Amino acid sequence: MPQYLVAVYHPDDFDPSLVTEEMIEEIHALNRELIAAGARKFACGISPVANAKSLRVKPDGKVLVTDGPYTETKEHMGGFWILEAADLDGAMSWAMKGAVACRASGEVRELLFYPDPRGATE
Repeated sequence: MPQYLVAVYHPDDFDPSLVTEEMIEEIHALNRELIAAGARKFACGISPVANAKSLRVKPDGKVLVTDGPYTETKEHMGGFWILEAADLDGAMSWAMKGAVACRASGEVRELLFYPDPRGATE
């Protein structure tokens, strides 16, 4: 069954202290629903964008590491779910519930798996 990344985005100036107990319970309720449906593979929040480290491969093959996010935007990922769903419509249904529970915008993308031609499974 296909798997999907459901990402939740927060503005750069997101203040975690504004997250209410009601919001936390709505997110937990959604997680319980996802687990009961067998759809949730993994879920978590991630640290603020100010804690990010970015990696860029230079033409000489060396890796440049810098502080901050990879892209400069007004919003960054604040958390995500990895879900299993029959199709994109199924993943979107869950993602809309996530947007409501988190009171945030988001994105849904199917995960791509490329089999190893030598047969490795992990």
